[in-house]
Amino acid sequence: MNFNSLSYLIFLVLNIVVYYLLPGRFRNLQLLAASYYFYMCWNPKYALLMLFSTAVTYFCSLFVQRSVWGKRRFWLVLSLLLNLAILFFFKYYNFASNVVTRALSFAGLQMDIPFLDVLLPVGISFYTFQALGYTIDVYRKDIEAEKSFIDYALFVSFFPQLVAGPIERSGNILHQLKEYHPFRFDNIKEGILPALWGLFKKVVVADNLAVIVNQVYNSPKEHTGAEFLVATAAFAFQIYCDFSAYSDIARGSAKMLGFNLMQNFNCPYFAVSIKDFWRRWHISLSSWFKDYLYFPLGGSRCSKWRHRLNIMIVFAVSGLWHGAALTFVAWGLLNGLYQVLSDLLQPARKKLLSLLHISDENKGYKVFRILVTFCLTCLAWVLFRANSLSDAMQIYGAIFRIPLSGIHGSLAAFGVSFPTLVLMLLCVLALLAADWFIHNRKLPQKLNNTLVLRYAVYFILIAVMLLFGSYGDGYDPQDFVYFQF
Repeated sequence: MNFNSLSYLIFLVLNIVVYYLLPGRFRNLQLLAASYYFYMCWNPKYALLMLFSTAVTYFCSLFVQRSVWGKRRFWLVLSLLLNLAILFFFKYYNFASNVVTRALSFAGLQMDIPFLDVLLPVGISFYTFQALGYTIDVYRKDIEAEKSFIDYALFVSFFPQLVAGPIERSGNILHQLKEYHPFRFDNIKEGILPALWGLFKKVVVADNLAVIVNQVYNSPKEHTGAEFLVATAAFAFQIYCDFSAYSDIARGSAKMLGFNLMQNFNCPYFAVSIKDFWRRWHISLSSWFKDYLYFPLGGSRCSKWRHRLNIMIVFAVSGLWHGAALTFVAWGLLNGLYQVLSDLLQPARKKLLSLLHISDENKGYKVFRILVTFCLTCLAWVLFRANSLSDAMQIYGAIFRIPLSGIHGSLAAFGVSFPTLVLMLLCVLALLAADWFIHNRKLPQKLNNTLVLRYAVYFILIAVMLLFGSYGDGYDPQDFVYFQF
């Protein structure tokens, strides 16, 4: 059941109505049943897998809280091992088998490691990390272990953010599950806008940009460096619109039920450095790795070189979290390398700026840093989107070939018409402008306070989605990109 479907709209409306009609003591049970139904729409059998992960972390966390020090660590490790073993089996076993087979073959040894024909459970990386974060929080005594299995199971499976995040923290959601949420029209009003905005980004922008990206990236031998530059820039906005759209719809859906989910994006393409970019992009995952991996490794409270190694480890693991392929690992390492090089070059940068009498607050310099960060991010996105490392190397070769070859066959190279290309450009510009106003809280406040303007925006967003999305010429709805993770 995709967010960008009529079935989800009906599902959401029914759940909102039933939720507010039910007495408070039955509401969490109703949401839990709805969440499992939502998940079972993809594959009913894998709901048992989520239930097993939920039960393991629930009971292990109770035992962590009630045990003495030595046993507390045992139950934590058991919870981590069982959950990560499931994640490894379904997501990484075949990848690991392939890597081991190639390594043995390179060493002159032959070994047939069986491959498994298993379907990756949708959202497994998200709900596993959310459940493990809860267990670690209990172990650190940041929170008390949840006694109600119903409330905890709902925390793991809450349908708005179940499949693609944000990866919520127990400290933010569990207490909300204990609260009574009366019907408030303001919650409906504040939830509709981000949900519609997310649908607009997904249906109109992301799905149409996907045509350009797929046309070029799925046949790298047939395209030029200039075409790859266009397609890579298109992918940068496709994945942003696609992923942030899911988070927006999730936050809007939860808000209509009275729940507040964390913000997952904050104008990432206005970042002035790669470090700043990762403070703004997929905030829930970045903060998860910071709190549960980076700090335990020592963070920055160690030697400079150990600090840089910690950064590389975190980004390598982050890349592997995104997908079981060498392209994702390389993407993570490249982002880590960006940060390490930035750290190494910082003294030289400061000295140069001092000689040129330019401050970090200079507007022209800020714009320059934003453009450089965007270009570096796009170069990394090549690895994220390429179908293989060999394809990525071919694309890099085409991009950096001098002189840069032009666009062949005009717009036919991208598989879109000229009006569609113009529409995409206008949408991207509108997206950047809206993001700026939304995250500076000027637009939401204005819309909430002006009834006519708010409904005009609703009408325009719905009309554009119908004209250029659902009923647009040749529209091909796409699954959300992060469903594969």
